[in-house]
Amino acid sequence: MPRLLSIDYGAKRTGIAVTDPLQIIATALDTVRTHDLLDFLKKYAQSEVIEAFVIGMPRKLDNTESENAARVHAFIKLLKKSFPDIPIHTHDERFTSSMALQSMIAGGSKKSERREKGNIDKISATIILQSFMESRG
Repeated sequence: MPRLLSIDYGAKRTGIAVTDPLQIIATALDTVRTHDLLDFLKKYAQSEVIEAFVIGMPRKLDNTESENAARVHAFIKLLKKSFPDIPIHTHDERFTSSMALQSMIAGGSKKSERREKGNIDKISATIILQSFMESRG
């Protein structure tokens, strides 16, 4: 069964998470430099079948899109060109960074691990993906 792949898109770094082949569990995959993201995804798609992309959409508390949303929309256009046959879903990413930090603390992560922004990015991508799967039922 193909996997779902989630992206927590950032200006410098992007967190990536995937489901297991049965689409039961979301797992952090990696954090990559944003300018290397499309190459990473193309390489990943050569070894794994991707059913859909789930992109975190940055929103404000009032549910309007945040300043970073324009970057995300531009990336989605590039993603559609590179992967025209794979559906793309957006999912609200509000509070995922703070949730990621809290889950690291609860999991006993060392302070040095929590300071590593890449760890928060890939955990945020995992939270986005898990939330998307739960919203589908």
